[in-house]
Amino acid sequence: MDIREEFLKFFESKNHERVASAPLIPDDATLLFNNAGMVPFKSIFTGEIPVPHNPRATSCQTCLRAGGKHNDLENVGHTARHHTFFEMLGNFSFGNYFKEEAIDYAWEFITEVVKLPKEKLWVTVHESDDEAELLWQKHIGIERIMRLGDKDNFWQMGDTGPCGPCSEIFYDQGAEAFSGPEDYMGGDGDRFLEIWNLVFMQYERSADGTMRELPKPSIDTGMGLERVVAIKEGMTSNYGSSLFMPIINKVQELIGKEYEYATGASYRVIADHIRTTLFLLAQGTNFSNEGRGYVLRRILRRAVRHGYLLGFREPFMFKLVDTVVGIMGKEYDYLAQKAEAVKEQIELEEARFFKTIESGIELFEHELKNTKDIFSGEVAFKLYDTFGFPLDLTEDMLKSENLELDTQKFEALMLEQRTRAKAAWKGSGDEATHGDFKVLLENFGENVFVGYEKTSHTTKVLALLDANFKTAQKLEAGEKGWVLLEESPFYAQSGGQCGDSGLLEGFAKVEDTKKFFGLNMSEVTVYKTLCVGESVLCVVDLSRLEIIKHHSATHLLHAVLFDVLGDHISQAGSLVEAERLRFDFSHPKGVSAEELSEIERRVNYEVLRALPTTTEVMSIENAKKSGAKAQFGEKYGDEVRVVSFADASIEFCGGVHVSNTANIGSFIITKESGVSAGVRRIEAVCGNAAYNYFVGQRELLLDAQSEVKNLDLLAGIARLKSNVAELKTELKEAQESVKIEIKTNDINGVAVVVEELLNGDIKEKIDELKNQNDKLCAMLFQVKGDKVLIAAGVKGADAKAGEWIKNIAPILGGGGGGRPDFAQAGGKDASKLSAAKVASLAYITEILS
Repeated sequence: MDIREEFLKFFESKNHERVASAPLIPDDATLLFNNAGMVPFKSIFTGEIPVPHNPRATSCQTCLRAGGKHNDLENVGHTARHHTFFEMLGNFSFGNYFKEEAIDYAWEFITEVVKLPKEKLWVTVHESDDEAELLWQKHIGIERIMRLGDKDNFWQMGDTGPCGPCSEIFYDQGAEAFSGPEDYMGGDGDRFLEIWNLVFMQYERSADGTMRELPKPSIDTGMGLERVVAIKEGMTSNYGSSLFMPIINKVQELIGKEYEYATGASYRVIADHIRTTLFLLAQGTNFSNEGRGYVLRRILRRAVRHGYLLGFREPFMFKLVDTVVGIMGKEYDYLAQKAEAVKEQIELEEARFFKTIESGIELFEHELKNTKDIFSGEVAFKLYDTFGFPLDLTEDMLKSENLELDTQKFEALMLEQRTRAKAAWKGSGDEATHGDFKVLLENFGENVFVGYEKTSHTTKVLALLDANFKTAQKLEAGEKGWVLLEESPFYAQSGGQCGDSGLLEGFAKVEDTKKFFGLNMSEVTVYKTLCVGESVLCVVDLSRLEIIKHHSATHLLHAVLFDVLGDHISQAGSLVEAERLRFDFSHPKGVSAEELSEIERRVNYEVLRALPTTTEVMSIENAKKSGAKAQFGEKYGDEVRVVSFADASIEFCGGVHVSNTANIGSFIITKESGVSAGVRRIEAVCGNAAYNYFVGQRELLLDAQSEVKNLDLLAGIARLKSNVAELKTELKEAQESVKIEIKTNDINGVAVVVEELLNGDIKEKIDELKNQNDKLCAMLFQVKGDKVLIAAGVKGADAKAGEWIKNIAPILGGGGGGRPDFAQAGGKDASKLSAAKVASLAYITEILS
């Protein structure tokens, strides 16, 4: 039985609209990931936007809980039911039906469609919810209905806002498999497994804690697909179901060891984490050291570490991708489309971690020997900073040893690092936007964009919002705010293309244009009072002409990359502005100079062909059949706009473009770089920006010719290199002709040198002294301008160069360190050199005495 499809079909038969799963990355800037089925509908439940035409919806939402408040990461693999990635089936009523229908629908689906035995079902209700208890008695005996308190059966979105009691359906998995002390109804054991939560949103909680009845209460339900599939297949663990066992079997095949449930936590972690990794990468999240990309990196590295425990010593996770696609690719077709690119990204990231994992584990095990109760926070930080071990990976390793970590020290060191780098990540990096959008949508609906055809247009001001997004009847001179135009020629930021700027002639400057819940709104700075109802002439800024050149060039670049580098290429992000374009794409290695040259040549060839632009609105199915490239995460309706440049490029696109590729002018690649493992970035300029780039390069060439005093720049550089080589030879001969007197002291049979070296290389001099002495402790100083270089070397003596230099460098206002046999440092205060030499000799004398 395809439970996912049966669920959606069932609720469609109850007049619910089937809604496709939203991406794991939510529109909500306060959340790291979509962590529940209701998240995509949050703005409807909170009243920020109006209820849709059909107030009933059903979905199977992909969810991720691996960070923030909702974090199941540490339980994954160790319990039968926890996952980082899971699918949540849900049915929703936005002020339409309420408790009775929600309960009736749930019971009908569970018992008549899924056909779970009624005698194994139990129900909980809130201790105050007499109504729900009574409604349930139509279906189930009172002896199998349990009342619980707020902790278990009351749901709230936040400290304020919609909230209400909930009712949960449990399945009794039987005493024969579960007989622990918590395996009772209401306990924390796994015998009674929660499978469906029905939330009755009937109250609005205010800031003072009081609750008032909502005039139109709503329903939000959530059922874990993995749990129901496991129950239906007769499994007491989700990991035993057809959603996970093919992955576990593939791991068995790769490692050559049989999976046993009791000792198989590592297999289960890998099976869970490859699903999360595949979905995030396929949806456009890349490995990174911050934010969502770091959560992704942590999850993969955690899986790799469990693979290491099983015996893997080279990348293996990427070999599981096809198995997951086989299980889930029918429902999520983008997985198969992105599979090859994702495999390359995973393999590269795995290879990077495998290079350091062994050294990291050696350090961990060495520290483990010195640990009684609390593991060193400094070592945990070194594992993180040097070897790439996320904190939760170290904690996971400690968990099996029943040890705690000095998290306070670790956090202190992390704070120091963040302060230095100024790279602390806050939220998603976006500001959450709340305002009176619902009022605008109810009064006017979505406004019309006329900017495909026009760059100036006279229209009416439908509504104004102030800088805080609150409705206003007018904006005075000097104020900032937002304007909703009946018909707007200004393009709203979307699909990588920046929003338009321009003028409301005689009234305001348009700074930017964005979309809020489908409303095209322009940010304005007013210089003459602007009122609702005003008729205004809208003029799009001339920068639009440059923006569209870069946008069309991006399409051509995408197509050429596919041809030159291979069909594994997949767009991973883009930015289109008046002065530049930026295009991120999946590719396992840096693009060579020859490839870049060919890519640039091919794009310019398409520009010179003067290809006409064609735009066509068609059904999404026809668009896919046409071969048009789509971008994951973009919201497409039943009909989509397809932009093509003859036979050179065809893509889904709602943006604005040149009418002919000749208008692009020219295309120059300015930079190629890596964004993360398996993702490259090309930056380029077109049109006026390309001309400015050329002018800058020409001026640079003229300056260089002037500096080398030769119009033939390469000949001038060759002459300078020859001169430098001659001078280096002369300098070396001069230095060797000067006899450097080095004074050596003998302390307990060890040759001790503490001297200033006027010229030469102090590191080479220390190596020379080591060759001349069986036992040596040497520290040399050299003044370079206002700085002092310090080097220390130890051979055959009971002293450590790193510790020695750490004690002396601060005297000169510096710092440094190194190995026991060699260390280097730098100082800023040459005036303290004499004091440093005295202290250095005193220190080493005491150590050797």
